[in-house]
Amino acid sequence: MTAGAVVIGGVTRLTESGLSMTNWHLIKGMKPPGSQEEWAAEFERYKQFPEFQYVHKDITLQDFKFIFGMEYLHRMWGRAIGLAFILPAAFFWQKGWLSKPMKPRVLIYGSLLVFQGLLGWYMVKSGLEEPSPSDIPRVSQYRLASHLGSAFVLYALMLWSGLSHVLKPQQIAPSKHLPLLRKCAHGTMGLVFFTALSGAFVAGLDAGLVYNSFPKMADRWIPSDIMSFSPKWKNFLENPTMVQFDHRVLGIGTACGISALWILARRVPLPARAGLAINCMLGMVAVQVTLGISTLLLYVPTSLAAAHQSGSLTLLSLALWFTHELRKIPK
Repeated sequence: MTAGAVVIGGVTRLTESGLSMTNWHLIKGMKPPGSQEEWAAEFERYKQFPEFQYVHKDITLQDFKFIFGMEYLHRMWGRAIGLAFILPAAFFWQKGWLSKPMKPRVLIYGSLLVFQGLLGWYMVKSGLEEPSPSDIPRVSQYRLASHLGSAFVLYALMLWSGLSHVLKPQQIAPSKHLPLLRKCAHGTMGLVFFTALSGAFVAGLDAGLVYNSFPKMADRWIPSDIMSFSPKWKNFLENPTMVQFDHRVLGIGTACGISALWILARRVPLPARAGLAINCMLGMVAVQVTLGISTLLLYVPTSLAAAHQSGSLTLLSLALWFTHELRKIPK
């Protein structure tokens, strides 16, 4: 369900649906407009905000119903995750079915779920404010990256815990390369995460539309406007050209890192399951790079861009699985 929330959130962002619901109520907000009068009132409320006035001023009520439906689905999915986690967790806790090590994990997961919901609304609020004269209404790329990053962290923690419960540890034969492989696996997993996080900045700034050529950016390897913002540090977080350049470099670096990890893994007598994990990583990074380049060259079509974001979560899952397979087994 957490993975589904990431996918739905990506499609919501790509269809420019995230600012269609202009208020937030935990309980009241669960009921969508029903009658024509309620839809008309909701549409009129939307017209009071900058996105309609600057971006969607020609939108019809039928179009509004679609983008509202996307954001409504995303919010309801988030609430469903909360209920699916909190209710069983509270029941198991009350029954004493949670082990001592599991209790702090449950508290961490629950806290992250609540934080994720609050952060989502904090992100939306940034897009409801009047933009600067040179900008268009959109959510803050900082808040978008925080929202996506916290979702990835929550997903990764839950997946790691789930793998620990489902998969029986497999002993790895001693090898002089094994300690290095473990370190590189952790490093590669971190690289996958930060590459995905840089993608949130690309999405937040619509940086995927500034240079739609590959491998060069227009006719240059390094564009002339890559450091055009002042102070210089802002270029890395607010300049669409630099943000796209960074994502390209991180993406290529991730592909190279996983390829090197695969080569190193060939020197270690891994169990079949760990071998499958690293082979899947290598295949998935090839798919992910292909999706990224295709999304860029085709001017960010929604289907490809959504598949690319979903691919980042899949790649992170495989990296986490491989790293989990390499963990030391307590004696």
